[in-house]
Amino acid sequence: MPSGSTRLAFGPQSEAFPDLPRSVPIRTSVCPTDPTLLKDTTVSHSPDVELRLPAESAYVAVLRMTTAGLAARLDFTLDDIEDLRMAVGEACALVLENADPGGDLHANFDLSDGSIRVAVSADSSSDKDPDEDSFGWQVLTALTSDVLTSREGRLHWVSFTVRSSIAA
Repeated sequence: MPSGSTRLAFGPQSEAFPDLPRSVPIRTSVCPTDPTLLKDTTVSHSPDVELRLPAESAYVAVLRMTTAGLAARLDFTLDDIEDLRMAVGEACALVLENADPGGDLHANFDLSDGSIRVAVSADSSSDKDPDEDSFGWQVLTALTSDVLTSREGRLHWVSFTVRSSIAA
């Protein structure tokens, strides 16, 4: 594991998340980028934080809680944090709709002063893109900015930016 990385492994059942299935182990990794390393613009961008969970709706609560913690560290207001949590939930719903059973849910976070860029994806062998006419998409675009969908191999990505109302 690279220097500066943190790996968290939770057991198959936790009192903090009693609704999670007992038989499925949680595969989680959080990798903050070392701020002391020089940024090379010729190398592909690495997110500040990455999280990988099983692609099941029961694990969305873990992702929403992680997102709230990151936003709190960036001094987002409580209203901004709740909007961000809701946006993450909607983005997860969009990508999990076509996720492969037993696949992974991926989240990447780019943190900066006053904003957070979130990209959520799930392993999917389906060619179907997230439904941009759905209610969830409408909620996502109302709460965030720069909403995009993309595809990278078997991953369907939904990404967006939320800016703190204080920094505006």
